[in-house]
Amino acid sequence: MAIHNDAERGAFSGNKSGMIFTLLFIIVSILLILDIFLGSVSISPSEVIRALFTDEANGFTTIILKFRVPKAFTALIVGIGLSLSGLQMQTIFRNPMAGPDVLGISSGASLGVAIVILGASSSLRAEGLNGLDNWILVTASWAGAGAVMILIMFISSRVKEIMTILILGIMLSGGISAIVTILQYFSNETMLKAFVIWTMGSLGNLTSDQLNVLFISVAAGSIISIFSAKMLDALHLGESYAQSVGLNVRLARVVIFSCTSILAGSVTAFCGPIGFIGIAVPHIARIIFRTSNHRILIPGSMLTGAGVMLASDIISQLPGSDSVLPLNAITSLIGIPVVVWVIFRNRRYSGLF
Repeated sequence: MAIHNDAERGAFSGNKSGMIFTLLFIIVSILLILDIFLGSVSISPSEVIRALFTDEANGFTTIILKFRVPKAFTALIVGIGLSLSGLQMQTIFRNPMAGPDVLGISSGASLGVAIVILGASSSLRAEGLNGLDNWILVTASWAGAGAVMILIMFISSRVKEIMTILILGIMLSGGISAIVTILQYFSNETMLKAFVIWTMGSLGNLTSDQLNVLFISVAAGSIISIFSAKMLDALHLGESYAQSVGLNVRLARVVIFSCTSILAGSVTAFCGPIGFIGIAVPHIARIIFRTSNHRILIPGSMLTGAGVMLASDIISQLPGSDSVLPLNAITSLIGIPVVVWVIFRNRRYSGLF
């Protein structure tokens, strides 16, 4: 009878998760469509449909096909990448406040980009990277993010206090920013302008080549994340438990570090530092699914992150208005309340971290 009840509970839980996934998929699909239909320029739905499904060329077609559609898919990809990187960091560091922007991972990626654009990029085109230049840029961003991750992991192996690690991560981020400032001081005017434009961060400034590189990179990182679910489940319970079940902890760290560096580094390389998505979305996913099972949390975080990022982009466009708000302002307004709520409710949901 007990076995029968356990089977029933498992089936009920599986059905519930399936319903949540279906609902999230529908929400993300609706938000993706709304992000294409809405914007700072008022375009009627019929004009949007005509631009999407006919070959008729006009000013609206350019706005829809060259700006809104790529931007909407960029938002979807960015949400997936940052959410997965945050989930993996929170698991491997066993720290609910870990995230790419909090622990300096995004700053490390920014340093890699700064070195390419400001330090050794006189041969690169300031007005827009393309082709091989994009891969050079994203590889430098991966390297910077990975270097910071290794340093933070080294610190966390010797410092067990969560707040101390967070403070050290913030200080490390400040130190990296100082190095970037020095690079800016000694760079030429042309490359400095290119870097300043990049630091503003945007979902709408990517070329088709850059969007392709971003998609390939985040897709690769997402596939690695999905296949790392069992590793993350084991590490979630502590390294001692992971070793007891036969997990090669060192190899698992290398795989997850590499994956996180690819995800966070790729997004930062092309869209600039985007805050609070990586730290807030994994918590939202945990609360929605009420589980610590990464086979559920990984796709759950992907869908949740895509939805939050699309919603942030829609809000930042102020549909019907000529103004556009900074994207980071919207993600901060969404993410900060989530983080504060998690801090105050941490005891209640401590079993999910």
